[in-house]
Amino acid sequence: MKTKFSGAFLLISVALLALFTALAHMSCIVLGPECYRAQMAPEYLVELSERAPWRAALETTLVSLLFVATSVYCLSGAAVIRKLPLLKPAIMTISVLCTLRGIATVPLSVLFPDQVTIFSLVAGALWFLAGVCSFIGYHRINAEVKV
Repeated sequence: MKTKFSGAFLLISVALLALFTALAHMSCIVLGPECYRAQMAPEYLVELSERAPWRAALETTLVSLLFVATSVYCLSGAAVIRKLPLLKPAIMTISVLCTLRGIATVPLSVLFPDQVTIFSLVAGALWFLAGVCSFIGYHRINAEVKV
């Protein structure tokens, strides 16, 4: 029971992080180019938000939907909502992508030292932890109880 609870806690934590990230991305659509810049969006997206706001909004929405999907699958893995199709491969994919995103912070910080900020380092650490937590959380929930 304790293992399943801790697994659910880990997956719900990842779900909340992903949902917060989706909302933060969507705020750029409303707040405009300065918000994209503050959130360290690629320069092409900042420029796109000035030239063609509808296109930047579309791209931002698509990226945000990936974070929402991450959140929904983690909630499903935690049994907060019904079991979704392809749950295990989805959670494993989320785990790998989040972990790789976190690990990528190190070489990217070396290659582009002028772009290193506290925000970029914290984001990298959070996504690394999200990957590890989603993997461990899912496995704890699905661990066979040994008698």
